[in-house]
Amino acid sequence: MSEPRLKSGLRASAMIRTANGSGRSGMVLRRGDGDAGAILLVLRDRAGRTTVLTQTRTRDGEAAWSRGTGEEPVSEADADAYVARQVARDPDLWVLEIEGPDLQPPPGMVIV
Repeated sequence: MSEPRLKSGLRASAMIRTANGSGRSGMVLRRGDGDAGAILLVLRDRAGRTTVLTQTRTRDGEAAWSRGTGEEPVSEADADAYVARQVARDPDLWVLEIEGPDLQPPPGMVIV
């Protein structure tokens, strides 16, 4: 039996509220399927560095994030190109952006 999951629209909204509540600026760049769309998280800092996180699972099956654009930050153009490729593959995809000084997601989000 699979575990119950929140609808994507609710998860996206909660992530934006968590970001804003932790002193980061968060916004929805693209709305995907409200029920089951995957979510990409674009992290930007004020220096123009960017990284894109994609949803994944840990070995134990827990929800987590991985760095879709690699370990090192990329340019905004490279991040935008990555997002465009993912959206072309999955039209139900949500894209959220969070701005912060350290390219880290809001508290409670695990990166593997």
